[in-house]
Amino acid sequence: MKQDRREFLKRSGCALGMTALATQMRHFGLMSAMAQESDRSDVVPSDYRALVCVFLAGGNDGNNTIIPNHNDGTISNYSAYSSARSAQGLALSQASLLPITVPRMGGLTYGLHPSFGTVSGGINNGLHELWAQGKMCAVTNVGTLVAPMTRAQYQNHSVQRPYQLFSHSDQVGQYQGGRSDTESFTGWGGRIADIRTSLDNPSGLIPMITSISGAQLFTAGQTTLPLAIANAGTSLANVLNPQGFSSSTSSQARLAAFNALRGIDLSSQVVAAASHITDEAMLANAALQTSQEVTVAFPTSSLGLQLKQVARLIKKRTDLSVTRQVFFVQIGGFDTHNGQITAQATRLADVSQSMRAFYEEMVVQGIADKVTQFTMADFSRTFNPASSGGNVGSDHAWANYHLVVGGGITSADFFGMNTTNGTPFPTLTLNGPDDADSGTNARGRWIPTTSVEQYAATLAKWFGVPSANMANVFPLIGNFTTTDLGFMGPA
Repeated sequence: MKQDRREFLKRSGCALGMTALATQMRHFGLMSAMAQESDRSDVVPSDYRALVCVFLAGGNDGNNTIIPNHNDGTISNYSAYSSARSAQGLALSQASLLPITVPRMGGLTYGLHPSFGTVSGGINNGLHELWAQGKMCAVTNVGTLVAPMTRAQYQNHSVQRPYQLFSHSDQVGQYQGGRSDTESFTGWGGRIADIRTSLDNPSGLIPMITSISGAQLFTAGQTTLPLAIANAGTSLANVLNPQGFSSSTSSQARLAAFNALRGIDLSSQVVAAASHITDEAMLANAALQTSQEVTVAFPTSSLGLQLKQVARLIKKRTDLSVTRQVFFVQIGGFDTHNGQITAQATRLADVSQSMRAFYEEMVVQGIADKVTQFTMADFSRTFNPASSGGNVGSDHAWANYHLVVGGGITSADFFGMNTTNGTPFPTLTLNGPDDADSGTNARGRWIPTTSVEQYAATLAKWFGVPSANMANVFPLIGNFTTTDLGFMGPA
């Protein structure tokens, strides 16, 4: 049946299967927006750097991720942890903890969840070993904030709270959007790409920012397009390969006609934008037709396959003409209101094995100090358990502990702003000085002392975002005195 031009374009556009490059179509009018100010010259970086966000969707329980492993008289020791969680069956045994040395805590020892060690039948050892090697650190008591807040200020409402605290979707949006005073329609990863793409990747054949977990707020920018592709279950040669075309004469003629049509009616902003998106996809697809497989074996889990695809793209970096890249991957299942012991152990083992395999691949590629993985999550979980026995879990809370992995960190230590006890690790006491709630309602929802912006800005600075542009990426960064927490080396 004869097709008119509009129908042909519609059908062919859908057949391309390149929706990843169209996630920002709503920004047609902004695609030629004004250039961003910068305090450094337009010199393409001579080195390579990448940030890899590993999002723990559902809200990982930080209280069972990093645990005091000491029995001294402090109020944040193993006994305080055990007494709050043992009766209901949520405490991990002290003997099972993987010990880590934490210089900032004055010689006190802490422990990682046992899933961060070697997994029986696993591909390699987990993340625990990297702490001893100085390739992993923790940023503690991190959470969404509009401005620094004490317990008194939280309870008397004298400082603005993040909106919709303890809500999954809102807190995810604030972590990925990089602000907590209002809803954000762009992410801090996308805003970095807005500012840096033309300077760092002027000839890049793919966007600076890539998601291996579908369209995400974190990757959304105003003036740049993110790439969203399938995990390593699909080869790079096929992630953007046009669908619905073959090598037959008639199919190739149809593809040629489609390409020709994309050069028509470019005076229309909408048509021009759509053609630009498709052009970008076609160029990227051509560049991805040849690649070398990674060396290290990755877990075959969803997260393992996502990180393997990131590693493949990074290995292709020279051919793709990119010097700076930002990636987003995600693992779900951390909303552990019940059955937490087994569920969290399984998922943290996946996180540990997958992130370790990725780190080892970066070692093989010779850029372990140029690629940094970091975790984020909706929030942490209540210190006080929910239910008991085999069904024990925990509820939505606030401040959390996040891990940063890579050769670019400064040391294996705890980083972040101090809590009421003079350290960056909160006081583990229900109704205590770091608990948001009081009285019989106290659940152990630690009030953050380090904001998402401070955590992210430290990573962004290492990535190459100048101080003059930091407020463009993090609009509330001026509310916080310290904007570099010190866990990353120089830019």
